[in-house]
Amino acid sequence: MRSYALSAVLAVVLLSGGATAAAAAEPPGNYGSDTPSAPSLSGSMVAPECDANVPWIDYSVVLTDPDNTTTSHEAKLILSDGAQSTTIPLGEIVNGTLSGRVLWPGASVDANGVGNGWPGWAFENGQWVASSGNFAWTRGDISAVVEVNPSLRVALSYPPSTAACLTDPAGVATSAAIAAAGMSLPATGGNLAAVLPLAGLAATLLVAGGALLYVRRVRRVRD
Repeated sequence: MRSYALSAVLAVVLLSGGATAAAAAEPPGNYGSDTPSAPSLSGSMVAPECDANVPWIDYSVVLTDPDNTTTSHEAKLILSDGAQSTTIPLGEIVNGTLSGRVLWPGASVDANGVGNGWPGWAFENGQWVASSGNFAWTRGDISAVVEVNPSLRVALSYPPSTAACLTDPAGVATSAAIAAAGMSLPATGGNLAAVLPLAGLAATLLVAGGALLYVRRVRRVRD
């Protein structure tokens, strides 16, 4: 009986020693790995939008940081064309997500939320003229990066004007076309004034042509 008890004590001591050695070899809280998972912005996106003649940038930032290693939760969007850049603050990420929208650089709205300013345009002497200022470069080939720490490159381009929503002043061609032509056009009045005389001339010619055909037909019937 005494031999059996001694064997049991020895077994407990050996098992306890093995567990202690394993604990010594494995640092507390290590769980088999000493490399924390890197934070990621995978799933984040930005997209252009036009609303009430206003160019916007919609964004959704998703921060995955299982080991809480990121040094900042402030998100920003950096636009660049290689020669110029601008940084747009987006806000603070809370519980891993942040979403909303910001005005496109150079855009502005009136008291009713309707667009009254656009990148690449200036209102001078009562008319809209194409300008190389006011963030005109953001309408071209740009890169966009969402930065928190880490960062993520995303696709983004200026939204074009449509019949439903304008991203340029009303009544003018796009700034790219005007810049290529080396000229500016008035936002209102100028285009209409140029079109009306032509429309009147076309109507006059149409009426005269119809009258001439009528006279010829009458003569044929008489003959």
